[in-house]
Amino acid sequence: MSNLIRWEPAREMMTLREAMDRLFDDAFTRPLSVFRDSWTVPAIDMYQTNDDIVVKAALPGIKADEVQINITGEVLTIKGELKQNDEKKDKAWHIREQRYGSFERSIVLPTEVVADKAKAEFENGILTITLPKAEEVKPRTITVKAK
Repeated sequence: MSNLIRWEPAREMMTLREAMDRLFDDAFTRPLSVFRDSWTVPAIDMYQTNDDIVVKAALPGIKADEVQINITGEVLTIKGELKQNDEKKDKAWHIREQRYGSFERSIVLPTEVVADKAKAEFENGILTITLPKAEEVKPRTITVKAK
Protein backbone atom coordinates (compact mmCIF):
# COMPACT_ATOMS: atom_id res chain seq x y z
CA MET A 1 0.00 0.00 0.00
CA SER A 2 1.50 3.30 -1.02
CA ASN A 3 0.85 6.68 0.43
CA LEU A 4 -0.16 9.43 -1.90
CA ILE A 5 1.27 12.83 -1.17
CA ARG A 6 -0.72 15.79 -2.30
CA TRP A 7 1.27 18.14 -4.53
CA GLU A 8 1.51 21.61 -3.07
CA PRO A 9 3.08 24.17 -5.40
CA ALA A 10 3.73 26.59 -2.52
CA ARG A 11 5.91 23.99 -0.79
CA GLU A 12 7.90 23.42 -3.98
CA MET A 13 8.38 27.18 -4.42
CA MET A 14 9.69 27.48 -0.87
CA THR A 15 12.23 24.78 -1.62
CA LEU A 16 13.35 26.66 -4.74
CA ARG A 17 13.56 29.89 -2.75
CA GLU A 18 15.68 28.20 -0.07
CA ALA A 19 17.97 26.84 -2.78
CA MET A 20 18.37 30.31 -4.31
CA ASP A 21 19.08 31.83 -0.88
CA ARG A 22 21.75 29.21 -0.27
CA LEU A 23 23.26 29.89 -3.71
CA PHE A 24 23.50 33.63 -3.06
CA ASP A 25 24.90 33.08 0.45
CA ASP A 26 27.61 30.83 -0.96
CA ALA A 27 28.44 33.30 -3.73
CA PHE A 28 29.00 36.17 -1.30
CA THR A 29 30.59 34.38 1.66
CA ARG A 30 33.06 31.97 0.10
CA PRO A 31 36.67 33.11 0.33
CA LEU A 32 37.42 31.89 -3.19
CA SER A 33 35.33 32.88 -6.17
CA VAL A 34 36.28 31.30 -9.45
CA PHE A 35 35.85 33.37 -12.60
CA ARG A 36 37.25 31.86 -15.80
CA ASP A 37 41.04 31.40 -15.44
CA SER A 38 41.50 33.73 -12.49
CA TRP A 39 40.32 33.52 -8.91
CA THR A 40 39.79 35.94 -6.11
CA VAL A 41 42.46 35.37 -3.54
CA PRO A 42 43.93 36.01 -1.05
CA ALA A 43 41.98 36.19 2.15
CA ILE A 44 42.87 39.59 3.60
CA ASP A 45 42.91 41.16 7.06
CA MET A 46 43.29 44.95 7.26
CA TYR A 47 43.60 47.15 10.34
CA GLN A 48 45.01 50.53 11.25
CA THR A 49 47.05 52.03 14.04
CA ASN A 50 47.64 55.73 14.69
CA ASP A 51 50.52 55.71 12.17
CA ASP A 52 49.93 52.86 9.71
CA ILE A 53 47.49 50.81 7.67
CA VAL A 54 48.46 47.12 7.88
CA VAL A 55 47.27 44.55 5.35
CA LYS A 56 47.91 40.83 5.85
CA ALA A 57 47.26 38.47 2.96
CA ALA A 58 47.34 34.65 3.09
CA LEU A 59 49.31 33.36 0.11
CA PRO A 60 50.14 29.69 0.78
CA GLY A 61 52.34 28.02 -1.80
CA ILE A 62 53.44 31.30 -3.39
CA LYS A 63 57.00 32.65 -3.38
CA ALA A 64 57.74 36.26 -2.51
CA ASP A 65 59.07 37.02 -6.00
CA GLU A 66 55.80 35.82 -7.58
CA VAL A 67 53.76 38.59 -5.92
CA GLN A 68 53.30 42.11 -7.26
CA ILE A 69 51.96 44.94 -5.08
CA ASN A 70 50.66 48.20 -6.54
CA ILE A 71 49.18 51.29 -4.92
CA THR A 72 47.23 53.66 -7.14
CA GLY A 73 45.59 56.48 -5.26
CA GLU A 74 43.64 54.81 -2.47
CA VAL A 75 43.55 51.33 -4.05
CA LEU A 76 45.96 48.56 -3.06
CA THR A 77 46.30 45.70 -5.56
CA ILE A 78 47.99 42.37 -4.89
CA LYS A 79 48.49 40.08 -7.86
CA GLY A 80 50.53 37.11 -8.92
CA GLU A 81 50.34 33.56 -10.14
CA LEU A 82 50.28 30.23 -8.38
CA LYS A 83 51.89 27.72 -10.71
CA GLN A 84 50.93 24.08 -10.70
CA ASN A 85 54.09 22.01 -10.67
CA ASP A 86 52.81 18.45 -10.41
CA GLU A 87 50.36 18.23 -13.30
CA LYS A 88 50.09 14.63 -14.39
CA LYS A 89 47.56 13.54 -16.94
CA ASP A 90 47.29 9.97 -15.62
CA LYS A 91 45.76 10.96 -12.26
CA ALA A 92 42.15 10.17 -11.46
CA TRP A 93 41.18 13.11 -9.24
CA HIS A 94 38.59 12.47 -6.53
CA ILE A 95 38.68 15.94 -4.98
CA ARG A 96 40.43 18.96 -6.43
CA GLU A 97 39.79 22.20 -4.55
CA GLN A 98 43.18 23.89 -4.75
CA ARG A 99 43.27 26.63 -7.33
CA TYR A 100 46.12 27.42 -9.67
CA GLY A 101 46.64 30.28 -12.04
CA SER A 102 46.72 34.03 -11.81
CA PHE A 103 45.08 35.96 -9.01
CA GLU A 104 44.37 39.60 -8.30
CA ARG A 105 42.80 41.33 -5.33
CA SER A 106 42.17 45.06 -5.04
CA ILE A 107 41.00 46.79 -1.88
CA VAL A 108 40.21 50.41 -1.11
CA LEU A 109 42.35 51.76 1.70
CA PRO A 110 40.49 53.56 4.49
CA THR A 111 42.75 56.63 4.37
CA GLU A 112 45.59 58.23 2.42
CA VAL A 113 49.01 56.59 2.69
CA VAL A 114 52.60 57.37 1.72
CA ALA A 115 53.16 54.68 -0.92
CA ASP A 116 56.90 55.41 -1.26
CA LYS A 117 57.48 54.41 2.38
CA ALA A 118 55.45 51.19 2.27
CA LYS A 119 57.08 47.97 3.52
CA ALA A 120 56.22 44.41 2.56
CA GLU A 121 57.36 41.27 4.39
CA PHE A 122 56.64 37.66 3.48
CA GLU A 123 56.83 34.93 6.12
CA ASN A 124 55.22 31.47 6.35
CA GLY A 125 52.82 32.19 3.49
CA ILE A 126 51.62 35.49 5.01
CA LEU A 127 52.32 38.74 3.18
CA THR A 128 52.30 41.74 5.54
CA ILE A 129 52.14 45.19 3.96
CA THR A 130 52.68 48.19 6.23
CA LEU A 131 51.54 51.48 4.72
CA PRO A 132 52.40 54.68 6.65
CA LYS A 133 49.49 57.11 6.85
CA ALA A 134 49.90 60.49 5.21
CA GLU A 135 50.83 63.18 7.77
CA GLU A 136 47.66 65.16 7.11
CA VAL A 137 45.41 62.26 8.17
CA LYS A 138 47.29 61.19 11.30
CA PRO A 139 45.56 62.05 14.56
CA ARG A 140 47.01 65.08 16.29
CA THR A 141 47.17 65.67 20.01
CA ILE A 142 46.73 69.23 21.23
CA THR A 143 48.14 70.02 24.64
CA VAL A 144 45.96 72.22 26.79
CA LYS A 145 47.88 74.61 29.04
CA ALA A 146 46.37 75.98 32.22
CA LYS A 147 46.75 79.72 32.92
